[in-house]
Amino acid sequence: MEGKAPIMRRSALAAIAAIGSASLFLTGCSKADDNKNDNGTKSAGADAATKGVVNASDKKGGTLTYELSDVPDSFDPGNTYYAYMYNLSRLWARPLMTFQPGAGEKGNTLVPDLAAGKGVPSEGGKVWTYKLRPGMTYEDGTPITSKDVKYAVERSNFARDVLSLGPNYFQQFMVGGDKYKGPYKDKSGKGLSSIETPDDTTIVFHLKQAFQEFDYLVATPQTAPVPQAKDTGVDYVKKIVSSGSYKFESYEEGKQAVLVRNDKWDAKTDPLRKQLPDRIVVKLKVNAETIDKDVLAGNAIDLGGTGVQAATQAQALTDASKKANTDNTYGGRLVYMAINTTVAPFDKVECRKAVQYAIDKVSVQTAEGGPIRGDIATTVLPPDIPGYEKADAYASAGNKGDAAKAKEQLKACGKDKITTNISARSDRPQEIDAATAIINSLKSVGITANLKQYPSGKYFTDYAGVPKFTKKQNIGLEMMQWGADWPSGYGFLQQILNGSAIGESGNTNLSQYDNKDVNALLAKAIGTQDMAERNSIYTQIDKKTMDDAVLVPLTYFKVLLARPTNYTNLVSTAAFSGQYDYLNIGVASK
Repeated sequence: MEGKAPIMRRSALAAIAAIGSASLFLTGCSKADDNKNDNGTKSAGADAATKGVVNASDKKGGTLTYELSDVPDSFDPGNTYYAYMYNLSRLWARPLMTFQPGAGEKGNTLVPDLAAGKGVPSEGGKVWTYKLRPGMTYEDGTPITSKDVKYAVERSNFARDVLSLGPNYFQQFMVGGDKYKGPYKDKSGKGLSSIETPDDTTIVFHLKQAFQEFDYLVATPQTAPVPQAKDTGVDYVKKIVSSGSYKFESYEEGKQAVLVRNDKWDAKTDPLRKQLPDRIVVKLKVNAETIDKDVLAGNAIDLGGTGVQAATQAQALTDASKKANTDNTYGGRLVYMAINTTVAPFDKVECRKAVQYAIDKVSVQTAEGGPIRGDIATTVLPPDIPGYEKADAYASAGNKGDAAKAKEQLKACGKDKITTNISARSDRPQEIDAATAIINSLKSVGITANLKQYPSGKYFTDYAGVPKFTKKQNIGLEMMQWGADWPSGYGFLQQILNGSAIGESGNTNLSQYDNKDVNALLAKAIGTQDMAERNSIYTQIDKKTMDDAVLVPLTYFKVLLARPTNYTNLVSTAAFSGQYDYLNIGVASK
C-alpha cells in the first residue's frame, strides 16, 4: 500500500537538528507520565499506543474528526490503494478477512470479518473457500450475499479502464483472469467462472497456481460486498452502500465526508466493531499546520497517519506533556526513489548505478525530519518485513554517497552528463525537500534533475503511475513511499517489482521493472508452503533488484504520531503502517 509521505518545512530542520537523534525521544515513559492532559485525563506516556490500547472505553456518542492535507484516491473500497483508506474504509466496508485491533505486531493478526472463518484451502492452495456470517445486511436492510462479494472482486480487479486505483492481484491469479474484461463489458452477466457462488453464503476462488497467503489477499477492501444493482462505476463513490457499522450521510468531493451510524448494522453479526461515535467527519484539503494544531489540541486525527511536521516534532519533543502523548514506531514502509527503467538513459543499468552511488542519504534523511522519521535504508525490504537481510550494494563512507564511483558508472554508461526530471507530490513538503536533497547530490556528479510536482490524489492515476506520461515527460526518477499490502515479503514486493503489476494508470511499479527472473521468483515464493523457504526467496528478490539498481532505498520509514487526548481506543498497528487503528476510536467525555 502506498503510504503518504509526512509533511514538513525546510525552515524547521534546524530545530530538529538541535534536538538530535531519536534516542532523546525513545526513552519510553518518563516524568511526562505524571502530566495531566487538558481534559483532565492522565497521560499514558510516550509510545504507549505501540504497546497497548490507550484510553480504552466503550463510551458512545460525540463527533470524531479526521483531517487530510489533500484528497484520498477514492472512498470507494474497490478503488483505493492508500494504507489509511484501507484502514478507514472498514467503517463502511467489510472485507472477507481483516486485521484485529492490536498494538504493533499484534495488529498483524488476521481475523474473519465478513467471513465466518478463515479460508479453507484445497488442491494445495489453488482453491480457497469462504463461508459468510449469517444475518448480515446493507444499510438499506437487504441481505449481503456471496454474489455481492464476487461482483465486488470483479469490478475492482477486471474493469481496470474504469476502476484502476487498487491492486490487481485477483486479475493476475484467478483462472481466466487474463481474459475476463470485467462486469461492465460482460454481456452474459455470469461473471468470472473461476469465482463460484454455489449458494448465498459460500464463495469459492479457483487460482492458476497455489497462493499460500490468500487469506491476506481477501483482507483487502476489494472483497467488501457491492450490490450490482447499486453500482455506478467510477461514480459509486458518490453513493456507497455500506456493509459496515457506519454509512455516508453526505459526501462533498474534495471537501469532506460525513458518516453516521448504520442503523441496519447488527453487532451480533460483527464481533469487531463497537460503533462508538455518533458522527465521523472527514475533512479534506486541510492546511498541514492546521492539522497539527488540531491534533495537538486533542480534537482531530491526521487521517494520512504520517505524523507531525518537523516544527511540531521539535515542539513535541521539548515539551514533556506533549511528548507523553506521542507514539514513534516503524511503519513497515520504505521511502525510496524509483528509477524509471523505460526512460533513457536509465534503461541502462550503469546509468542507474550512477544514481545509486551519487546520493547522499544523510542529506535525504535530514530533509525527511531526521532519525525520528526513519533509519537510512540500503535494501528494498524494511527490517520489520520477513525476508529482510542486512546488505548494502552501494555502500559509501557515512552513507554520504561516492561521487567517484558514480562518475565511473556514468562513463561505463557512455555518458558524462544526464538531464532528467524527478517527480514528487506537491502537497508533501517533506517529500519535496527530500527530492531537493537528491537533486543537489546528483548535480555534483553531472546529473541534472528538474523537479516536477503533482498532487498526491492523482499521483498514480494521472502522473507518476502512468507509463506513457512519464516517458513523454522524461520523468526518469520518481519519489515514492511503500508499505506492505500484508506483512510478508510477497505483500511488500509484488506490486512494486512484478512486471505483471504494471498498468496503464494507477501503476505502483514506478520503475516499470519487468525482469523474468524476479517475476518467476515471486511466483515460486507464493506457492511455497514452507515459510522459511519462502522468506529466503524474498531475500533473493531483494538482492537481485538492488543489483539491477531499479530503485534507491532512502529510509526505513518511522512515524511520529501525536495522540489526540480527547479520543479513546487509540492503538498503533503494524497492519496499517503504524497508524492508529481507525475501527473503534471513540470520543472521550469532556
